[in-house]
Amino acid sequence: MSGSSPFQMRLVHLDLKGAPPKVSYLSEIFPLFRDLGANGLLIEYEDMFPYDGPLRLLRARHAYSPSEIKEILHLATLNELEVIPLVQTFGHMEFVLKHKALAHLREVALFPNTLNPHEAESLALVGAMIDQVMDLHPKARWLHVGCDEVYYLGEGEASRRWLQQEQNTKAKLCLSHVKAVASHVLARHPATMPLLWDDMLRGVPEDQLTASGVPQLAQPVLWDYGADLDVHGKALLMEKYQKCGFSRLWAASAFKGATGASQALTPTEHHLRNHVQWLQVAASGPADVLQGIVLTGWQRYDHFSVLCELLPVGIPSLAVCLQSLLHGGFAEDVKARVENFLGISSLNITGFTSPSVLCAVQGLAPSLAATSWPSSRRSASTCTAPWTSYCRGTVSWPGGAPSRGSWRPPCSASSTPTPWTSGWRRTCIPACGGCDSCCRTSGKRLALRPHRPAPAQTPVRNPDGASPRQRPAASSLRQRPQCRRSSPGRGAGNVEGRARVP
Repeated sequence: MSGSSPFQMRLVHLDLKGAPPKVSYLSEIFPLFRDLGANGLLIEYEDMFPYDGPLRLLRARHAYSPSEIKEILHLATLNELEVIPLVQTFGHMEFVLKHKALAHLREVALFPNTLNPHEAESLALVGAMIDQVMDLHPKARWLHVGCDEVYYLGEGEASRRWLQQEQNTKAKLCLSHVKAVASHVLARHPATMPLLWDDMLRGVPEDQLTASGVPQLAQPVLWDYGADLDVHGKALLMEKYQKCGFSRLWAASAFKGATGASQALTPTEHHLRNHVQWLQVAASGPADVLQGIVLTGWQRYDHFSVLCELLPVGIPSLAVCLQSLLHGGFAEDVKARVENFLGISSLNITGFTSPSVLCAVQGLAPSLAATSWPSSRRSASTCTAPWTSYCRGTVSWPGGAPSRGSWRPPCSASSTPTPWTSGWRRTCIPACGGCDSCCRTSGKRLALRPHRPAPAQTPVRNPDGASPRQRPAASSLRQRPQCRRSSPGRGAGNVEGRARVP
């Protein structure tokens, strides 16, 4: 099936830190992933994992149970999808460090996104998280340990004192923590290889990266989500990592969630171009260097952000991207295959896939019908949207009623739009009232909190994967959205029933 694909592994990223799907929805979507060409999943649990014991406070109110995790893994096995769990261990630790009991482990006291690498308790904490996740994934060949966008690295008091010593640098501090985490994984789970995002490694000098020992302990995942990917630059970066001693490399693209913090509809053409260019990167180097590619589908930019487009809205883009990777490009015959898979007559590649087309995608959940919409919200034009049983509860975000211009379109012009109530807006697409049964978790209003912008030259998840020297952090579409009191609906997002940041 993968005859013309340069990527042995093609992983669909399930980001569960926003609108996590029901297990019943996954049972219907996994066969489609397989048929489209995926053979693996990268599951980013965050607080949806059923942490227990001293870590129980990390669990969201509607976290999956251990039996549900086992059911997800069973469904993945039935559909020949290898599961790689992802556990954040350095940056993006908001869901952990927001809790008062763990706030003392922050690198900077005011901000819960970065772990203090100097505290022995920090390594013990991430080690316990890893062990609990691996207990439910005993057969996992890889474990992703995150380590991207480590904001405020070196800005804590302990780090400042450490950096004053001769020959100590932020790069050395970062590599030291990464090495400790990877060593823990290999010591406790020797059959499991750690993976990590590569953005914190790009600017490290080659000799320093080689001497750190990290290349012998982990495999980097090079991510770039831009439509104008620097093919030559990525080839040089791959060459650098090979010289440093990394045995295998991974790539990471995006099929949704990387073009705007509050994106509603997925720009398919943007993501298609990104995947075509990743094919060029793969063709520019040795055939056995890239182990696979992760098609990321971000639900939020971070734990406190608003939702990006939901997973069901990104399915047409995912279909286009997977089929392009599988067949080495996107020709007319590949387009016809995608339309056949999705059960639609015409797929719009050059713009947004319209809600009416999304509503017509019956193949995703054939058991659903228009009657699954609440009768009080149904109109004559109500669609048979496959995401009406997507998740449990409701999703909404605070920040005041948005302007009429930002209102999300209903299924068709004759649909009855859901009114704004109490300054909250619904996040379902289309906005025809079906989101009462859309979410697994329930939204909860939180007060706006100041989020200090990322420091200048901080490595951020830019769509093009550019290093800070190539692109300032402030220009990134994947930069952390900041709280702007003057911009309703774009401040600190709902935390889905979680505790306030202490």
